[in-house]
Amino acid sequence: MKKFILTLALILSFALNLLAQNSNGVEMADSLRSSGKIYVVVLVISVVFIGLAIYLFSIDSRLKKIEKQKQ
Repeated sequence: MKKFILTLALILSFALNLLAQNSNGVEMADSLRSSGKIYVVVLVISVVFIGLAIYLFSIDSRLKKIEKQKQ
């Protein structure tokens, strides 16, 4: 559970770092930021990564159960 919380914190910190980056002449980023849609993009990417992390941790726990049963 500690690994999950640590992974979640890292993913969220990376998402916050994306918001802090300067865009030097990237028109798409400027338009998304001006309309507020960049937050939706970051949120969707964060949800996808969190979902993948939860899925991988659940597979890991299932594999540990199976390994214990076989021993």
